[in-house]
Amino acid sequence: MGSLSEIDFAQPVGFRPLSLDLRTPDDQGGAVAPLIVFVHGGGWRIGSRKMFCPSMVDDDPFERIVAAGFAVASVEYRLSAEAVFPAQTEDVAAALGWLRAHGDRYDYDPSRVVLWGESAGATLAALVGLQDAAVRGIIDWYGPSDLPAMGAQLGNADDPASREAQWLGASAGADPERARAASPVAHVVAGAPPFLIAHGLADEAVPFAQSELLAARLAEVGTPVELELVPGAGHMWHGDDVDRRGLLDRAIAFAHRATA
Repeated sequence: MGSLSEIDFAQPVGFRPLSLDLRTPDDQGGAVAPLIVFVHGGGWRIGSRKMFCPSMVDDDPFERIVAAGFAVASVEYRLSAEAVFPAQTEDVAAALGWLRAHGDRYDYDPSRVVLWGESAGATLAALVGLQDAAVRGIIDWYGPSDLPAMGAQLGNADDPASREAQWLGASAGADPERARAASPVAHVVAGAPPFLIAHGLADEAVPFAQSELLAARLAEVGTPVELELVPGAGHMWHGDDVDRRGLLDRAIAFAHRATA
């Protein structure tokens, strides 16, 4: 496995450079690996590109993805204390543009890309992927999809200190149009990339109804969507009996189908 860390892909004016980490598989007999672009969670206000589902303490998900034949780039974005929406979607889109321009140099196929995000990162992956017809698929692990609805579900629609309000620059109740613009459900159109959505039924941070809303909207326009609701699983797959390896394997299998 090849590994390159802290590759700068952009420097927004007035901000720090933004970096990604890239891992590529060993020689595959002349085959060129498809690419997974991973977007970390953390409520848009914390987190790191080094982090991939902290509950997976017995596995290195990045290594498992590469062992399955993918190149994987874990990208960072400006956090909400640095900039508000849509800066984060611009950053992920910039990373995707950089990766598409450098496939030949690093020996992966930039035309076969799957976006994979968890929590806040899943929202960003969905927003970017829904507006990029060249993306082959999107893996959404427990991401917010309808911010006005989530404000009502959690009872914090008017709370300026909520993680959503800090990302938006205003609470969903104070600026519903902005909250809608930051919601993947508002950007679903016919021809969207296929989705795999997975969410824990015991998730108290992001209600599983968020994934149901997105899956229903995708199905309405005829987009292939797989929805997996996991009994007993909390946010970031916390829970004593959660089959984390199975969830990871099913996501990797979806990426294989999407990039075949």
